[in-house]
Amino acid sequence: MEFIADFHIHSKYSRATSEAMEVEELARWAKLKGITLMGTGDFTHPMWLMELKGKLRPSADGLYEYNGIYFILTCEVYNNFYVEGKSKRIHNIIFAPSFDVVEKLNNKLQGYGDLVSDGRPILNLNARDLVKICLDISPDCFIVPSHAWTPHFSIFGSNSGFDTVEECFGDQTKNIYCLETGLSSDPPMNWRLSKLDRYALISNSDSHSPHRIGREANAFNCDLNYKEVINAIKSKDKKRFLYTIEFFPEEGKYHYDGHRNCKARVAPKEAIKNRNLCPVCGRRLTVGVMHRVEDLADRPEGFVPDDAISFKHMIPLDQIIADARGIGEATQSVEREYMELVNKCGSEFNILLRMNGDELKGKLPQRITEGVIRVREEKVNILPGYDGEYGTIKIFSEEETGEKQLTLF
Repeated sequence: MEFIADFHIHSKYSRATSEAMEVEELARWAKLKGITLMGTGDFTHPMWLMELKGKLRPSADGLYEYNGIYFILTCEVYNNFYVEGKSKRIHNIIFAPSFDVVEKLNNKLQGYGDLVSDGRPILNLNARDLVKICLDISPDCFIVPSHAWTPHFSIFGSNSGFDTVEECFGDQTKNIYCLETGLSSDPPMNWRLSKLDRYALISNSDSHSPHRIGREANAFNCDLNYKEVINAIKSKDKKRFLYTIEFFPEEGKYHYDGHRNCKARVAPKEAIKNRNLCPVCGRRLTVGVMHRVEDLADRPEGFVPDDAISFKHMIPLDQIIADARGIGEATQSVEREYMELVNKCGSEFNILLRMNGDELKGKLPQRITEGVIRVREEKVNILPGYDGEYGTIKIFSEEETGEKQLTLF
């Protein structure tokens, strides 16, 4: 069956996360979005694990179900370790095939950090040993480096990362099959590195609130069970792993170089000319994803590997509605119109990905139909994100919306 999956989220027990991130709301929003399979996130947290056990019922092999939505057991951990005297801070996603495996894994990991204080625990454990521990407990565990390019807490991050997968995972590199692109990178950026060709690329929301699930996701056409999904990713099987759904990477928080406090957004080439120093305060810029890709790439822009899984850039429907109406995303009128359109059309992904032009025109207001079509055709204008600030995306021009021109820095 064809379905959409979002594997990486956080529960209400993670820091800076909405109290609404609980099973009931996740299932409700998954239906609105058109997501069939959700990652649970945070299975290392004892309170969240207790809730998951109480609310999810076993379904297909290795998956669980609540109110028609399937769940796969996942968590993100923060590996804090040193290599040759240098601090390394890497986030990794762990997939587990059962609650029994999760219990054994948590019993082991609690020796390396506090699992109670945060849903994404800090573990004094190197990435290589994490993989070995997981696979020793169950060979069906699956480990994926999170948001692989963000400057902070990622495998290729400019602040504390590595230049290769091998440097990070050592002799356990053979057990790494996949990378998560993160909001600030997309497949074409990763395809520029020939050394990443053997890895599948997945995309997930890393959501901290229910309405943001699915902002990045993955489309499959396979049986709904744990081993089938993991195998589709590992094998990069285009018949089963169809495509990823991606942010426009410029919209991510770390696409360009910059200094948030100085309101300085700097393109990589300009940063390099200025020795990566802030043009306002003179201190070192936060080096963004695009700059880091340029540093490590051995291919030109536009290269596509033969076995690459395809992708689709997408903008969430509430953003399209807000831009079409010339109002803020968080307004009640946007929320009302979003709910009305989703209920009329089946789901958000049905609108964004599946309905043809005539169907859109028959069920959506003209301006919103135009917005959806422009996004599909990638006819958008984006001011890139930098140093923790999301990029600004515009579908309609100033003349079309009547808005005042954005102040650009």
